Amino acid sequence: MHGLKEQLREIFESNINWLDGLLDLAEWLKKLADLFPKSQGTIRRWLVEITADFEQRTTNGIVEGINQKIKLVKRCGFGFRNIDNFELRCLLAFQD
Repeated sequence: MHGLKEQLREIFESNINWLDGLLDLAEWLKKLADLFPKSQGTIRRWLVEITADFEQRTTNGIVEGINQKIKLVKRCGFGFRNIDNFELRCLLAFQD
């Protein structure tokens, strides 16, 4: 199982264009079929979105950072009595 995970990581790190990535991913899915048939079906359904990563190379890291900062403001506020105060605190947190 660890080997399959490492092979998948290698596919995403090494392929520059989507066609090569798609071909490598198809070979990897054949190996996955016996061990994880349900996971293979899920990956096949999302194949277009997954292979888009080979072209765009985008992540959701910025959004995750924003969400983390909002959670921190919420935690430090110990509960805000109205949403306007919470919104103002969030805006102040992003003034860095």
